[in-house]
Amino acid sequence: MIPRYTRPAMAELWSDRTKYRIWFEIEAHAADAMAELGTIPKAAAASIWARGRDAEFDSARIDAIERETKHDVIAFLTHVSEIVGEEARFLHQGMTSSDVLDTTLAVQLSRAADLLMEGVERVLAALKTRAMEHKLTPVVGRSHGIHAEPTTFGLKLASFYAEWSRARERLAMARFEVATCAISGPVGTFASVDPRVEAHVAERMGLAVEPVSTQVIPRDRHAAFFAALGVIASSVERLATEIRHLQRTEVLEVEEAFDPGQKGSSAMPHKRNPILTENLTGLARLVRSAVTPALENVALWHERDISHSAVERGIAPDATAHLDFALHRLAGVVERMTVYPDNMLRNLDRLGGLVHSQRVLLALTQAGLSREAAYAAVQRNAMRVWREDGDFLSLLQADPEVSSHLSPEQLAELFDLSHHFRHLDLIFARVFGEDGDRR
Repeated sequence: MIPRYTRPAMAELWSDRTKYRIWFEIEAHAADAMAELGTIPKAAAASIWARGRDAEFDSARIDAIERETKHDVIAFLTHVSEIVGEEARFLHQGMTSSDVLDTTLAVQLSRAADLLMEGVERVLAALKTRAMEHKLTPVVGRSHGIHAEPTTFGLKLASFYAEWSRARERLAMARFEVATCAISGPVGTFASVDPRVEAHVAERMGLAVEPVSTQVIPRDRHAAFFAALGVIASSVERLATEIRHLQRTEVLEVEEAFDPGQKGSSAMPHKRNPILTENLTGLARLVRSAVTPALENVALWHERDISHSAVERGIAPDATAHLDFALHRLAGVVERMTVYPDNMLRNLDRLGGLVHSQRVLLALTQAGLSREAAYAAVQRNAMRVWREDGDFLSLLQADPEVSSHLSPEQLAELFDLSHHFRHLDLIFARVFGEDGDRR
């Protein structure tokens, strides 16, 4: 994890301190279950909790032991025995390292998803607020980067809100799928540990029981989790890219907040650059870089190998940290971005009314012209405006073929912006429910 792009809560989740605390809790909960089943003395389970509950596990000491043992879980258990004492021999009865490691990863990914959900909710709230604010703010809609037809800035934001609503659902499903516990022993047969131990640990750690875990939790669950993060990262980039395009000097319909004292360039004092949304584009790439390794982790040898281990040590903290940071940065951009309605209207009128060409085309077909003839007449006048910067309505009214089918008044009515916005309430109601009817 890069500190620059890691929020404190996510950093703490992936810290050694948190990891070792979860390891201990899994082992201690398992000991409780074994004590109830009569596998180990109840006094031993009680002593493990009494001496380990508030203990600070020493990462340096564990690392030192691991340098000799070449095994991280054994190093941890050795250190725990130094704290707990003789009763530590009852820890890890019939369990494998994967039982501890995979269940811990499930806990951490579940908690990471909870932190990410907070960010998603903040993005949604910001989009809804700004969409309602600009529900009726006219702006040109663009296809292929070229002026198409009128829309509103609020409707643009509503489309992002709908996308982020889907992101919320994907993240919830990803969390559900990855939150499973496996305490099944070597190759997953429960030959050396009672299934009731697994059920107890799962309940205490807030997880579901993995139906069949070989010796590891199947990695298709993790692949789905990181794939969901990758899709959400792409939604981050889509919104960031939209804002970047709209901030270009030639457009300037939207702008990232620019604070007092902020500097845009070391060389050019006039610069106000979209640095936050550019950064978000980069962070999205980093999150998506975890998807392919996660997919490749699915194909493990037989009941267990560790080819996935090094990968997950990298992608799990990095992908969740980068996305967590990106979500809150994106929400802040939307919350504080400056919107320029006058520039939007000026850009909308920049092509002299060409954005109304489809309405003219349809009206001519309804007035008796073939579609081919109507298209040719509209395009003929449109290309004059495109080349000569003229007024589309005036040219149409002066065109004999057009004017023989539509009166000047009928043509002027076709240039009414309100026609394009008459279904806004319906769309907003679909996206926002009852709140969408507000203006």
